[in-house]
Amino acid sequence: MLAAAVVGAAASSVGGKVRADEEKSTVGVKNGRINQSIVPWCFSPMTLAELAPHAVRLGMKSIELVQPADFPILKKHGLVCALTSSHGFVKGWNDVANHDFCREKMTSAINATADAQFPAVITFSGMRGELTDEEGKRNMVAGLKTIMGLAEKRGVNICIEPLNTRVDVHMKGHPGYQCDTIEWAVDVCDAVGSPRLKILFDIYHTQIMEGDVITRIGQYQDYIGHYHTAGVPGRNELDDQQELNYPAIMKAIVATGYTGYVGQEFIPKNKDMIASLEAAVQLCDV
Repeated sequence: MLAAAVVGAAASSVGGKVRADEEKSTVGVKNGRINQSIVPWCFSPMTLAELAPHAVRLGMKSIELVQPADFPILKKHGLVCALTSSHGFVKGWNDVANHDFCREKMTSAINATADAQFPAVITFSGMRGELTDEEGKRNMVAGLKTIMGLAEKRGVNICIEPLNTRVDVHMKGHPGYQCDTIEWAVDVCDAVGSPRLKILFDIYHTQIMEGDVITRIGQYQDYIGHYHTAGVPGRNELDDQQELNYPAIMKAIVATGYTGYVGQEFIPKNKDMIASLEAAVQLCDV
């Protein structure tokens, strides 16, 4: 397997570079009941090419939220893009003025994802503005219905992401975003009625907005097509300085029979970002 070739290198990292003085990794996925992925924006300024060998060494299967132009880097390392980027969270389907823009972005992402034999594309409601919840849902349903036929034909899931609107810190919260609860996204999924429309259950955002994470995982398991992690509060490491019990949450995910991916989307405080990633991978490998 490519993992052995690329990684025979290292068990740990210094300054984000794979250390070559170890014969094999002593950390990483051992149980494999959770398919783990990296969300690369959190690990900036590391590049995708720098992250990929670490993902392989740790037994992770994916680096996600990348553009199709970067798919060759993933394929070089035997990795999947579990969730392809698309139109962003500001201009979304809830506003009919954005429908042409979203459709163009989504069509391109769906086709590229299907061509690469990757599983899913992300989508967003967009910002609330003056729209009521019912107006936003109605507009989003109408817009998504124009691209779900393509998603079904190409065998690609579309995942709606609810985001928290309570935290007013850049990339830790999104005040003004419309789809800020799981239930909002469930209403859209029900109205669209496509088996290819799913929800990205971001554990961090859900905990901030609603709590009862494990209850909601069981309640909405049939809608969930992807998961994201991060510590609450702060969107940092999954350590003992935050309130979520990640091993228990991962066990709850496994208990639902989920076979998709869980993306590590925390922002490391530790200067050794890869050490933080190693710890998170082990914690979630239940």
